[in-house]
Amino acid sequence: MTSTARMAEASAHEAWQGHTDGRPWMLRSLIAMFRRIDIRCLYGVMAVVVVFYMLFNRRGYRAIRDLFRRRLGYGRRQTLRAVYATHYRFGQVILDRFAVYAGQRFEVEIEHNEYYRELVARPGGFIMVSSHVGNYELAGYSLHPAEKRFYALVYAGEKETVMQNRAKCFAGNNIEMVPVMGDMSHLFVANRALMEGNIVGMPGDRLFGSQKSVQCDFLGASARFPLGPFALAVQREVPMLSIFVMKEATKRYRIFVDRIDTGDVNQPKRLRMEYAARSFAAQLERIVRRYPTQWFNFYNFWE
Repeated sequence: MTSTARMAEASAHEAWQGHTDGRPWMLRSLIAMFRRIDIRCLYGVMAVVVVFYMLFNRRGYRAIRDLFRRRLGYGRRQTLRAVYATHYRFGQVILDRFAVYAGQRFEVEIEHNEYYRELVARPGGFIMVSSHVGNYELAGYSLHPAEKRFYALVYAGEKETVMQNRAKCFAGNNIEMVPVMGDMSHLFVANRALMEGNIVGMPGDRLFGSQKSVQCDFLGASARFPLGPFALAVQREVPMLSIFVMKEATKRYRIFVDRIDTGDVNQPKRLRMEYAARSFAAQLERIVRRYPTQWFNFYNFWE
């Protein structure tokens, strides 16, 4: 019944792979359970399950431990509590996704929704940059861009059951999922979407496909961020927004929307791309410091 994400890691960012654990019948059963059981009951089960996950997923455990010890300066006991809280919060977020598949709804507050609505209402496409903190998927059920179609780039290796339920939930929200492929074909879809004045959602904190990256100062050390989203925005001359969807209570989330500065238009494009990436990294750092146990990159992000 476990539905935490398997983190298989090699020696660098680009080696990350992840998908929801569990056989299809188990995932379907979980959805059926949410139609009959209070979500807090399954949270209770998750509180025990994550202990075993921490024991057997040592690489993920060490990566999160180092986040709190080396980047955030926590003491030993505080780190242990924070590592457990991170795994537990991650389990809750995964369960929340399946609760949505079962028809449950969450209370959502949006900060600076006017930035989003302004770009949706005017002609031209734009890019929304997400990250692996909180529960970004929930944004697709909360932001309803009736005026434009939203093309969300997603991991191509996810389980079919999860992809089918995502598609079902997204169907009424004018959202289309675009799997990130090794042949980079997803970039053609993204380019076309922007040319047609639509919205493209891209992750801004992991290297998928292309290995082009930008070194950014992040939590006191240098880390690689993908160049792709920022290069696309500068090349197409479209605005960018960051979006972070953070869990605040059992049935409540807060969405943070902010503008990403792409720098002086008179500067070389490469400098503008790097400037935008570093602007996003600074926004992500503020979110991580505010919600440290919702950082879900279970590998050595600074390697």
